Amino acid sequence: MLFKNVLILFQARVEVDRDGNGAKIYAYAYDINKGRSSGQYLHELLWEKHCGGIAPLWKVIHKNGVTVDNRLDNLALVMESSSTYPLDEPSNKANREQSLYWIAVQQLQHDPIEEHFPEPIYSKYYNSNGEIVEDEGKGHHMNYDSCVYYECHYPPCTNIEREIREFSICGRCQEVRYCGTYCQQNDWPVHKRHCREKRKLYSLERPPER
Repeated sequence: MLFKNVLILFQARVEVDRDGNGAKIYAYAYDINKGRSSGQYLHELLWEKHCGGIAPLWKVIHKNGVTVDNRLDNLALVMESSSTYPLDEPSNKANREQSLYWIAVQQLQHDPIEEHFPEPIYSKYYNSNGEIVEDEGKGHHMNYDSCVYYECHYPPCTNIEREIREFSICGRCQEVRYCGTYCQQNDWPVHKRHCREKRKLYSLERPPER
């Protein structure tokens, strides 16, 4: 992306809440000529470009709680003491699937990689600082005191568990997880193509002789 005559590179960044409120995914922007030391949140970059600077003790939040929905009308400047999780409000929860972001993502074609390779290519695990502690694709190992939080499998939804085993799991394949029945029901037309009933494990031990 060309921004102020500067080529910007984007990267997804996972942040784990230190107070136990799960994790969030943000878009992080880098000046390709300066390297990763020039990193900045995309929503802050857009706000400074179009709305002005961000004063100390203030922050930019996403109104609908979707931290990758960086449309200007979804951003708001609030004090740092304000909540970062507006989705906790019941009215926002009820209307989130009517937002422009959800409607747009629902119209996208299914990921071609998942079409051909339904099994996960590899998984990444993060500690409380958002640092990778295990990457199956690169052979890193996870610490025993690390916790695993799952993201909702329905594409428009970016919810990540705030507590261990908070999300419900598909009862058939027992692999993918959902934050609620709405997401699970709407994801079923796509997920059912790859959903396979998990094989039951049978004991190979012989019964004791009588």
